[in-house]
Amino acid sequence: MKRGLYILLISILFISCSDFQKTLKSEDTAKKFEMATELYEAEKWNKSYRLLDQILQQFRGKPQAEKITFMHAMCSYQLEDYYIASFHFDKFTDMYPQSEKVEEASFLAAKGYYHNSPVYSKDQKETIEAIEKLQLFVNEYPESTYLSEANTLVKELDFKLQKKAFEIAKQYNLIREYKASIKAFNNFMLEFPGATLKGEAFYYRFDSAYNLAVLSIDYLKEQRLKDAIGYYNALKKTFPNSEYMEAASIMNEELQEQLNTFTTKS
Repeated sequence: MKRGLYILLISILFISCSDFQKTLKSEDTAKKFEMATELYEAEKWNKSYRLLDQILQQFRGKPQAEKITFMHAMCSYQLEDYYIASFHFDKFTDMYPQSEKVEEASFLAAKGYYHNSPVYSKDQKETIEAIEKLQLFVNEYPESTYLSEANTLVKELDFKLQKKAFEIAKQYNLIREYKASIKAFNNFMLEFPGATLKGEAFYYRFDSAYNLAVLSIDYLKEQRLKDAIGYYNALKKTFPNSEYMEAASIMNEELQEQLNTFTTKS
């Protein structure tokens, strides 16, 4: 009985594939549209896309064109071809601004850009583009059911930009380019005033200033000690419960002791 059921399933699959291949090779656009729709509803994205791709241009200006254009873009999205999907969703919103699907298409176009955003260590051009696209969507559809997800995606993308800027500044610290590190952390704080990594940034800026001061030659040292102490005070005031406060306090005591030697000489 199991063998018979297996043979039946194989036969159905073979017939189904055979019908698809026949339709794919035929000149019957109506049949292709019908099968593409059936496959789309069954979430057979690849097969549906292949049929839709053949008939997309042939249905331009016809009543079915709106549906075909949307399904074609959605198949690309589901197949994770996000560049193509975003392109076609953008095209859909331009062509059918009054469509009931225009809000969904706008969101998925923007979300396609989100999916193309690389890891934080790489160039973030596409991340910036994705943020812009999502922000445009939020501005255009402030009451959208996709609003919460869109805002979440923007926060995630923004964190990538934060992380990249933070790691660049921290790298300067690690390679002992302390002046460059301080400058990079200052820029980081200006660019991302509400950054998640702000507490760490305050500490590493102080750490860079501390090292710059203690390693300085005498005629530069006094002012650099004062600057470093200023960064410590900023850390203590802004993040008094920082996990780095104990280490920072010890470093600050050393700075104060060295500064006192200049005061004594005066």
